[in-house]
Amino acid sequence: MIYRIDNLACTDCAARIEAEARKLTGVKTAHVHFASGRIELDLDDTANETEIFHSLARHVRRIEPEAVLRPMLDHGHDHDHDHSGRWTLIGLGVSAILFAAGWTLMAKDTPQMVIIGVFLAVYLISGYRVLLAAIRDIFSRDIFNENLLMTVATAGAWVLGEYAEAAAVMLFFHVGEYFQSLAVARSRRSIAGLMDIRPEFANLLKDGVATPVDPAAVEIGDLIAVRPGERVPLDGVVRSGASRLDTAALTGESLPRAVGSGDPVLSGSINLSGLLELEVTSLSADSTVSRILAEVEHATSRKSKSEHFITRFAKAYTPVVFGLSLLLALIPPLAFGGEWNDWIYRALVFLVISCPCALVISVPLAFFAGIGGASRRGILFKGGNYMETLARVSTIAFDKTGTLTEGLFAVREVRPAPGFDRETILESAAYAEANSTHPIAVSLRAAWGGKLDPARIGNVEEVAGQGVRATVDGKEIAVGNAKLMESCGAAVPDQPISGTVVHVAARGAYAGSIAIADALKSDAAHAVEQLRAEGVRRMVLLTGDNRPAAAAVAAELKLDEVHAELLPTGKVECLERLMHDREPGETLCFVGDGINDAPVLARADVGVAMGALGSDAAVESADVVLMTGEPSRLPEAIRFARHTLGIVRGNIGIALGVKLIVLLAGAAGLVTMWAAVFADVGVCLLAVLNALRALKLPEKNAR
Repeated sequence: MIYRIDNLACTDCAARIEAEARKLTGVKTAHVHFASGRIELDLDDTANETEIFHSLARHVRRIEPEAVLRPMLDHGHDHDHDHSGRWTLIGLGVSAILFAAGWTLMAKDTPQMVIIGVFLAVYLISGYRVLLAAIRDIFSRDIFNENLLMTVATAGAWVLGEYAEAAAVMLFFHVGEYFQSLAVARSRRSIAGLMDIRPEFANLLKDGVATPVDPAAVEIGDLIAVRPGERVPLDGVVRSGASRLDTAALTGESLPRAVGSGDPVLSGSINLSGLLELEVTSLSADSTVSRILAEVEHATSRKSKSEHFITRFAKAYTPVVFGLSLLLALIPPLAFGGEWNDWIYRALVFLVISCPCALVISVPLAFFAGIGGASRRGILFKGGNYMETLARVSTIAFDKTGTLTEGLFAVREVRPAPGFDRETILESAAYAEANSTHPIAVSLRAAWGGKLDPARIGNVEEVAGQGVRATVDGKEIAVGNAKLMESCGAAVPDQPISGTVVHVAARGAYAGSIAIADALKSDAAHAVEQLRAEGVRRMVLLTGDNRPAAAAVAAELKLDEVHAELLPTGKVECLERLMHDREPGETLCFVGDGINDAPVLARADVGVAMGALGSDAAVESADVVLMTGEPSRLPEAIRFARHTLGIVRGNIGIALGVKLIVLLAGAAGLVTMWAAVFADVGVCLLAVLNALRALKLPEKNAR
């Protein structure tokens, strides 16, 4: 079950709601997706959904009084509607006017009861949510939080006769909460803008007639029409028509991409010009746009070390503060004869200053904003933890084909062995690779150019990391690397050839070799140069390609090491050796795009997949996805990660530093509750505004 939580603006509250949901009878697991304001529950088969909904709604109201739990509408395509914002602003306006009036009345000869009444009105209008939440928390035994801090501090101020200060604490705390919600809303809008790329309908073609249907109702192989101005609803291949596509929402690229018959098209793109007829290649749930949205939505649940630290810190911090304030109120009067009113007032000031809002709010918000800002640039971080890990990267290992090179192979040279000719070798290779979608197989079939007859093909056996064996016209044909030739008993002559070399054997006899070249991506060299500038000390090539081809690429890009002819397990072994050699505190990143890269992407400290067009296994296994598939986006991703982490560290330093200074001053009686509330709210607002800087990479770092 999936429910909306409207007006959820606090990451700490989201974590508490998730914890309470997991305790409910009938709930197996619960996950709150702060980015989209949703909670996802996995229920037992016998669970009472209605009872669970009402129980969860009570917990939501108790933890976050302004939040509202409601069912999802329209098959989960829902949006956040904050209906309380206007009333919150009206309440703040009324409170501010009354507060100013009370302050004016204090300067005149006004009866005390009138002044108390005005400040009481300010106190209740601004703080009734905090008071209700504190009462609910006491009954639920969840007392150590900012609601109780504010309630105890202000109640004590009323007892001491500091009416204006009690009202001021609630008013300015409410102001801080309002600006916090605005900041979260701004960050969420950046995510919501991404969510809007999910198309609401697909024009299903039946007998030449287009009928709008839910994308989830379209099957693989169906034909759909995409008119100019419409968003592509599902991944597909162009069967007729030509157009230009705006892929900015997916990749961050502003330049339209031209497509025609046979070209792949990604869901979420916008058709700019001609009518397109597409053959659907993926279901709605598995489409590119659905995968992207799912990853962004789940990203905030994968917390960084900084976020885990703040969560643990806040849990221990609040009880400690309560204890210290109690000691501050009791020990000086009891042990040293101090004035009770003076030391109780200092203890209340201590409580106000110590509210952990700035830390609890701003650190997760900075990662939230950073993930949203990067996603708009076509860089998809799957969690704040991966952002933090990438920021410390010192070693990068690259796959070659499709990562640093285009992956568009073309036959450059054919060398027949004695007794064979060029046409025979190409025809044999094309038939052996007839059922493969690998770029090398495609290039072999294209070089032969003939029409394949499936009846001529018998058994086909793929040999992992070596090539393929097939029976063609009753003859055994082997196409692959030197290891495959060796297993077939075909002796490979010593002849240096640049590029990727495919060997061909017929009936165990060596037939010849085919040289296939793959061009470097246009920005690969620039990417390596920028990575050096970012302080990456070691760059390594890990590839299954032959040594000459790998060495040529490494030399051209000036990489530090080359490891070639590797099986997937070999890549993992090489990666583990590299991880063993790194310095303490540094991390290793692997960048790849193929299905054989999935194990090493998962094993690296942080795995980066190249583009939405990479294999599903690679994209699923990766921690970061570069949607354009451009190597130059990797240094930008590192800069984004370091920019965000710098903001997080700055917020932690500012919040702890200012609070420590004012706490000591409050305990010494050097500051009043006025200064305390301004220090608390001011630091919170400063930290929140600083966190919003993570939405955009500064121009000097954008390069």
